[in-house]
Amino acid sequence: MLNTNNAMAQMNRLRDELDRVFGIDGATWNRPGAFPPVNVWEDENSFYLEAELPGMSIEDLEIFVHEGDQLTLKGARVLPEIDGATLRRRERGDGAFSRTFKLESDVNVEAVSAELKHGVLTVTLPKSEKVKPRKIAINVTSES
Repeated sequence: MLNTNNAMAQMNRLRDELDRVFGIDGATWNRPGAFPPVNVWEDENSFYLEAELPGMSIEDLEIFVHEGDQLTLKGARVLPEIDGATLRRRERGDGAFSRTFKLESDVNVEAVSAELKHGVLTVTLPKSEKVKPRKIAINVTSES
């Protein structure tokens, strides 16, 4: 009969060993692209970034726009220690992270806004007026 506790322990050891072989630190989450997961999209007027940041507060985050077309999201999450407990599995990461996103055009840095609601950060980056399409008025003149 298979001992499921022993089988799970062996699977966890195998996972830890594979992480070590491939240079993945299972205790941290600062692998490129690992955290936070994001969606980035645009419309005619703005770029938008949504990042999943469960358990984080606005005090834990920093947002920078630099060179007019790059957004950097930095932060740190600290998971509470549980006194008298033995950690058996750790999938929720903690520690510092930093991700930078290059946008397709410059943004109006003064008008960038961010909102953290229900663990989702939404950053709105209005496009610079110089890169927005501009409709040109056509003057009608009469020929004489």
